[in-house]
Amino acid sequence: MTHATDGFTAAPARTTRGRVFFGPTAPAGGADFTSDALGGRATVLAITAAGAGGGALTLASWFILKMTSLPAFGGSLVSRALSTAGTVVVLLLVISLTFLWLRDEHHDRRRRGTDAVRSLARGPGAAIHSAAPAPHDTGDTDEPGPATTDLPDSDRVDPSRPRWRVWLTYVACYLSPAALVVTTLALPLSATRLYLDGITVDQGFRTQFLTRLTDSPVLSDMNYINMPSYYPGGWFWFGGRFANLLGLDGWAAFQPWALVSLAAAASMVVPTWQRLSGSLTVATGVGLTSICLVLVTSPEEPYAAIVALGAPAATVLTRRALDGSRLAILGLIVYLGASASIYTLYTGVIALSVVTVAGVFAAAVDRSWLPLLRMVLVGASSMAIASVVWGPYLLAIAGGEPHSGATAMHYLPYSGTQIPMPMFSFSAVGVLCLLGMIFLVVRAVDRDIRAMGISLVVFYGWIVASMIATLAGNTLLGFRMDTVVTLQLATAGVFAIAELRLLGPDTLYPHQISARTGRGVTLVMVTLLLIAGVAYAQTIPQRNHNAIDLAYTDTDGGGVRADLYPPDAGAWYGEIDEQIRDRGYVPRDTVVLTDEHNFMSYHPYRGFQAFTSHYANPLGQFDLRNREIEHWATVSWNALADPVKFVAALDAADFTPPDVFILRGDAGDSEQGWKYDIAEDIYPNNPNVRFRGVWFNPASFTGDGSPWEIEQVGPFVVVIRSR
Repeated sequence: MTHATDGFTAAPARTTRGRVFFGPTAPAGGADFTSDALGGRATVLAITAAGAGGGALTLASWFILKMTSLPAFGGSLVSRALSTAGTVVVLLLVISLTFLWLRDEHHDRRRRGTDAVRSLARGPGAAIHSAAPAPHDTGDTDEPGPATTDLPDSDRVDPSRPRWRVWLTYVACYLSPAALVVTTLALPLSATRLYLDGITVDQGFRTQFLTRLTDSPVLSDMNYINMPSYYPGGWFWFGGRFANLLGLDGWAAFQPWALVSLAAAASMVVPTWQRLSGSLTVATGVGLTSICLVLVTSPEEPYAAIVALGAPAATVLTRRALDGSRLAILGLIVYLGASASIYTLYTGVIALSVVTVAGVFAAAVDRSWLPLLRMVLVGASSMAIASVVWGPYLLAIAGGEPHSGATAMHYLPYSGTQIPMPMFSFSAVGVLCLLGMIFLVVRAVDRDIRAMGISLVVFYGWIVASMIATLAGNTLLGFRMDTVVTLQLATAGVFAIAELRLLGPDTLYPHQISARTGRGVTLVMVTLLLIAGVAYAQTIPQRNHNAIDLAYTDTDGGGVRADLYPPDAGAWYGEIDEQIRDRGYVPRDTVVLTDEHNFMSYHPYRGFQAFTSHYANPLGQFDLRNREIEHWATVSWNALADPVKFVAALDAADFTPPDVFILRGDAGDSEQGWKYDIAEDIYPNNPNVRFRGVWFNPASFTGDGSPWEIEQVGPFVVVIRSR
C-alpha cells in the first residue's frame, strides 16, 4: 500500500514515486490498493470495533443457538444442512456487497480518470503527471522506484455510494469472519456444552487450565499447588474472567469463550489488512480465507489459531517497522507480546523471522544499523509485555528452584516428517497457495512481499530443523507450523488474485474493452470466488466431524452425554466432589492423587501428578513424582502397610502430599488392591505415552489408627484424609 501517513496522523492516500503495495504500477484515478486506506487512529478504532463486534455477534448467536433443540451432529444431518445454508447466506451477502463496492470504484474510475488510464496504458512517456520522490519520514515509508502517475488530491474523489450501503458493507465485511465461525462451528456444536474434541486427551488439560483460572484469577499452575504457571495462560486467564462474567463453570465456558475469542480475532484481521493494503475488499478476502483455513487446520486450539491468524500481517508489519513506522512498531510490539502470552511456539518462530528480515534488510538492502535498533526496541518491549505471564516462572528458575521431567518437545506425528506443500493440493486452497507462491517469487522486488517471502523461508526452515532435532532426542514441534505456512501462502494468493484484477483487460486494452465488459469481467471473478468459497467453507463441519463427534460422546461436567447415550464413569465426578467438600476441603487448596484427570478438568482441585509429562510444569518434577507414587504403592504392601507409617511417608515426601486419593477398585476388596495408572513418556515411539498400573494396599488406608475415610463412589474408591 502506498499512502502518506505518519504514525497516527492520516493523510489522503495517493500514488507516489514509491511502489504500490501488492499491486502493479497504478493508473491515475485510483485503480490501486489505496482506495480504502485507513489512517492510524481510524485503524485502531476499526480493529477495536471489529473485535468487539465479532465477539458480540458470536456470543449473541451462541445464546440463541442454546435455546434451540437441534439434534446431535453425529446422529443427524440437520445441523450440517443448516450450517451450509448459513455459510451460503454469509458469503453471498459479503460477495454481493463487495461486488457493488468494486463496481462503484470501476464506474468512478471510468468517469473521472479514463483519459489518465489510457495515457498510462500507452506508455510511461504518455503519463499525465510525474511525481517527485516522496520524502523519507517516520511514517510508513516507501522504496523509491520507477516514476508513476499521480493526480492532485483535489482530483481524487471517493466513489459515490449511498451512506447506508457504505455502513452495511463495512459491517458485513468486518463481521463476516465471525459469522463464518457461527455457521461452521457454533451451529454444529449447539446441542452440546463441550468444545471440539470434548474432554479427550489434550482438550482435557486445556479445560483443566480454564477451570483453574475461572476458580481464581491468580496465574498459578493448572495442576500443581503453590507453583507459577509454565504454560502461557493469557487466553485462559481472560477466559476465566469471561466465565465469571457469565456465571459459568470453567469447563462450561470453554466452548463459548473459544468461539467468541476466535471470532473476535478473525474479525480484527480485516481492518488490519485494510490498513496494510488500503483495500477493504482485499482485506475481506484475506479475513475470510484466513478463518476458513484455521477452522480446518487448528480449530481445537483456539488460542493457537488466534496467534496464527496474525502471523502473515506480522511479517508485513516487520518491514514497516524496519522503516520506522511508529504504528507498525507499536502493532508489532503488541502482537509479539500478546502472542508470547498465549502460544509461545508461533511467537518464537515469528520472532525468528522478524530477526531474519531485520538482518537481511540491514545488511543487504538498507545498509544501516537502524533496522536492527528498531528490532531491539520491538523485542525488548514485547518481552516486557510477555513478562506479565512468564515472569513468575522465569524468576523461579533463575532463583534455583529444582526442575525436571518436562517433555513438551517429545512428539513426532507423521505430519511432522513431511514438508507441507499446500500449493500442490488438488483443491481451491491449493490453487490459492500456488498463486501465492508465484506472487511471492515474481513480486519479490517489493519490500513488503520480500519480507513475506523471507518469513516463509524461515517457517520452512523451522520445520526442517525440527526434523533434524530428532537426532538430539527432541523436536521443535515443526508439524504445528503447517497452519502458519498455509496462511502465509493463501494470503499472498489473495493479493495475487487482486493483482490479476488490477491488470485486467480494461487496463491493458482500454480502447478495446468497454466499461460494461470490464464490469462483466469483475462479476465473473467475483462469482468464481463465491463458488470456490462456498465449496470450501461448506466442508468445514465435515472436516471437523471427528472432533465434533467427541464433543457429543464425551461426558460433560454435569454428568451428561449430549447425544443422550448413557454417560461414562465421569457421571460420578459430581458425587466425588460432594464427598470431598463435605469433609471441609476447598478444591483450590486440596491435593488429589488420581489418574482420572478429567475430574480436575471439571473441578478445580490440585493434582499431585499431571496427566502426562508433555504438559507438566518442569518445576513439578514429573519424573520424581512418578517414582514417589510407585514407591508408595509398592511399599504399601510391606513396610508401609500400617496407616500411621504410610501417612508419615507421605508427609516426609519432598512434595505437598495428597489429601485425597481417587483410585479404581472395590472398597471391600483387600487382596487385589486399588489401582493407579502411571503415565510414562516413551518417545520416540508414537504414540509417545504409555500407562502402567500400580496397586495400593487397602490396609494402608483402613488399618487401626487410620486417618483416612473410605467411600465407594461408582467404580472409584475415594480415600479422604480426616481433618
